[in-house]
Amino acid sequence: MAEIKKLASKVVYKNKWMTVREDEIQRVSGAKSIYGVVDKSNFVVIIPVENGRIHLVEQYRYPVGGRYWEFPQGSWEEKPNADPKDVALGELREETGHIANNIEHIGFLYQGYGYSSQGYHIYFATDFTKSEMELDEEEEGLITASFSIQEFEDMLLNGQIKDATTAAAYGLAKLKGFV
Repeated sequence: MAEIKKLASKVVYKNKWMTVREDEIQRVSGAKSIYGVVDKSNFVVIIPVENGRIHLVEQYRYPVGGRYWEFPQGSWEEKPNADPKDVALGELREETGHIANNIEHIGFLYQGYGYSSQGYHIYFATDFTKSEMELDEEEEGLITASFSIQEFEDMLLNGQIKDATTAAAYGLAKLKGFV
């Protein structure tokens, strides 16, 4: 049962990555207001583990003005109906140069459902064949490195990794016994 009724909706901004809309809503109480929503394509995040080491990528994140370590992740805006597993395999190869011979779906989470419709599929990848990285223009300067599981967990604990998607994906993977 919907607790909020959408009365009207208008797009206030749009580009190839996102749409921002304002919805006029009515609450159960009858009160009317505006709700801002960011619509973005779902994405994938990949936890690549090889010989007890986790492969991460580091790149500059413009909105927060810094370089940060995170799991490989991304979406194919030009192919919004692509199979998430194919996207995961493609993003992993693109960002790390690894081709996963084994990949398993862990789950699906929403990025921030208080303001956005975007969610992400989490995959666990192992058994790699090495290839070449194939970075997009937006990934200029991206680097990759591997860390022991203990080093990775220390990076989470000491704030070196600040990406909520990486932290949540790892937590779910650990709870489900993947790591």
